[in-house]
Amino acid sequence: MVEPVQNETPQHAERFRAVHESMLEGLGELAAYFGFSKVLGQLYAALMLSPGPLSLDDLKDLLEISKPSVSTNMRTLEALGAVREVYVRGDRRKYYEAGADLWRVVQRILSSRELRDVERALHVLGENADQLRAGMPAMQESSRELAELYLERIDALQEFFRLAQFLLQVILSSDDAPDLGSMSPYAHLKPE
Repeated sequence: MVEPVQNETPQHAERFRAVHESMLEGLGELAAYFGFSKVLGQLYAALMLSPGPLSLDDLKDLLEISKPSVSTNMRTLEALGAVREVYVRGDRRKYYEAGADLWRVVQRILSSRELRDVERALHVLGENADQLRAGMPAMQESSRELAELYLERIDALQEFFRLAQFLLQVILSSDDAPDLGSMSPYAHLKPE
């Protein structure tokens, strides 16, 4: 459990604990939604919310999980560029901190998985359309009509995946993160 600021009132200390737990749970669920392990998201949240680097033992104790699970998920986070190992003077253990550039982390994830999956879907759809078109001349009328329906639906899917591919490539080619805060419907409520 994260320790709140020293000399804080019990009410504020509880508020820190509640927010901390909510962030761990929320990022864990978000990671699971995108196909990663829940623990991976929780580890990232723990490091992101920590004012200083944490060791594998710290993370194990904080999340109450096994050290092999921490180690495996930390390697994944390192490969994604979401965390980095840091040196702590006088301590031989491995310490980590969350990467500061979340935009780069998102770009790495999108380029390593989502873009590849979209390109694979386009390839499969193209092969299926080619297969149908090649067989249509020899088909009976009812089968040809069904093949035309399939081709219409495949074309619609291809348009969708081409748009997804384009949007992913735009995101991946951008050096700077967009100012998403200004796009929020609540942007006008932020203090200046």
